[in-house]
Amino acid sequence: MIEKKTTAYEKAVLIGVINKEQNEEKVKEYLDELEFLTYTAGGEVYKRFVQKVDVPNPKTLIGSGKMEEVEAYVEENKIGSVIFDDELTPGQQRNIEKQLRCKIIDRTSLILDIFAQRAQTSYARTQVELAQYQYLLPRLTGLWTHLERQKGGIGMRGPGETEIETDRRIVRDRITLLKKKLLKIDKQMETQRGNRGALVRVALVGYTNVGKSTLMNVISKSAVFAENKLFATLDTTVRKVVLGNLPFLLSDTVGFIRKLPTQLVESFKSTLDEVREADLLLHVVDISHANFEEHIDSVQKILSEIKSSDKKTIMVFNKIDQYEHETIDEDDLITEKTSKHFTITEWKQTWMQKVGDRALFISALNKENLDEFRKRVYDEVRDIHVTRFPYNNFLYPEHLDEY
Repeated sequence: MIEKKTTAYEKAVLIGVINKEQNEEKVKEYLDELEFLTYTAGGEVYKRFVQKVDVPNPKTLIGSGKMEEVEAYVEENKIGSVIFDDELTPGQQRNIEKQLRCKIIDRTSLILDIFAQRAQTSYARTQVELAQYQYLLPRLTGLWTHLERQKGGIGMRGPGETEIETDRRIVRDRITLLKKKLLKIDKQMETQRGNRGALVRVALVGYTNVGKSTLMNVISKSAVFAENKLFATLDTTVRKVVLGNLPFLLSDTVGFIRKLPTQLVESFKSTLDEVREADLLLHVVDISHANFEEHIDSVQKILSEIKSSDKKTIMVFNKIDQYEHETIDEDDLITEKTSKHFTITEWKQTWMQKVGDRALFISALNKENLDEFRKRVYDEVRDIHVTRFPYNNFLYPEHLDEY
């Protein structure tokens, strides 16, 4: 089910839809993210198609005229995959495949493919496989058209079971088996977490590709895989970290993304147990991204879903070395100043001052402001530790020279 091997870059086109819920600017932003997802999966985007659709076409999502335009481009440039930003129904996928005669992928399918490539441990592979089967189940129709019935002939006539029914039963059985396997692994993971003792647990959370693994490597002096691609981390990594003379556990979790497939949220809820059981969350944000505020909302939404939004959180704005703000000329009296024109100093005076009892601004890659970051984490962990073990208070003085 899971294929880990990636081929050479595959030609792809992207299709986005402007509607009441998403305007042109929003669609452009979603398609930028989809292009990055395509690149991460091993594809190269040749063209984007966008159409304003008030009521989606039940057969092909986009209108017939736009479909013909896409079909002509696909044939002319020998495109291998057409990727839709919105989730397609099984019927729409079949209809579009029939017309375009190439691979049709939606955002959910693309994210599942990336997860399949990234899954390393048995646990992650099981979770991805479960999500893939749940996605595949309603889309089995039409995959098997070469046999009408399994058996025929004298003595074998009757209602019987069509091959598609057999396949559905096999997939359902596989889903049940994988769910049981995940329950078993969950118990093992719970035992592992229980064996870690009463150490304070700190978890890195945030949108995908914001620098969580890079920050993990800097703090814990470990070598967690970090790459400028989406979902570089899939398996949760836990490391013991000592700041000053205070030990605690730091875990690096899977990144979140907008429009995250429901199958993945369900199957990866167990992975996010590290977040649920953490005493302190470090919410890492890529401040250099134009829409980092929306990323924060997406992460908060998923944290609410896993009942972790009320945990003590430190907001960490990363990649300050890459942050660039728009400027207004001195003689420009028309352009209104917005948040796009804010410098880092001006951002610090906004809502960021109040969030998480004062946010931190760092660059994990260039190791900027890391002393302030370490001191803040040390103070927070120390407070939790002293609350848990009041008799150990004398071990950890208020101020340490080194962190």
